[in-house]
Amino acid sequence: MLMKFLRSWKNDKEGVATIEATLVFPILLVLLLGTFDMGNGIVANQKAIRASQIAADLITRKRSIDETGIDEAIEASRLAFAPYETSSYGIDIVSIRFDEDAEPEIVWRETRNMTPNPNVLADVESLAQAGNGVVVVRVKYLFEPVFAGFVVDNIPMEEVAFSRGRKSPVVNKST
Repeated sequence: MLMKFLRSWKNDKEGVATIEATLVFPILLVLLLGTFDMGNGIVANQKAIRASQIAADLITRKRSIDETGIDEAIEASRLAFAPYETSSYGIDIVSIRFDEDAEPEIVWRETRNMTPNPNVLADVESLAQAGNGVVVVRVKYLFEPVFAGFVVDNIPMEEVAFSRGRKSPVVNKST
């Protein structure tokens, strides 16, 4: 009886369609979930770009900035990641002055939840102008895919923003 049912089901068009759907559905589901993760990854990267720009903009608005202003800029930068989880968020802010020979020197630096960029002075060589300065903000973020986590590991993101002071060539740190 069971064999007769299976043979009739095998020859039936609905049975073939069911088998095809059973084979194709997992592939389509993986593609859909992968697209969802890829979209979230792109959004997270855009948020990292925006976070670095927000911090650079807030830091360079005044001639000098105090610890409270730095803390507020870092918090605003972190909030740019909402609604994503931010335990992997890190930031490195560096104010750089170019001397009369256009050689860069670090005026002050604030780094949180990441290692400072050791090549920051080399990164600003092309921006060197004697007597001027630049603020470099590097943001790191580790994106954790929701569905593709078993296929791909976490995706590290790093974005850098360069900004010049608005009211003075160099942004100093006040105490």
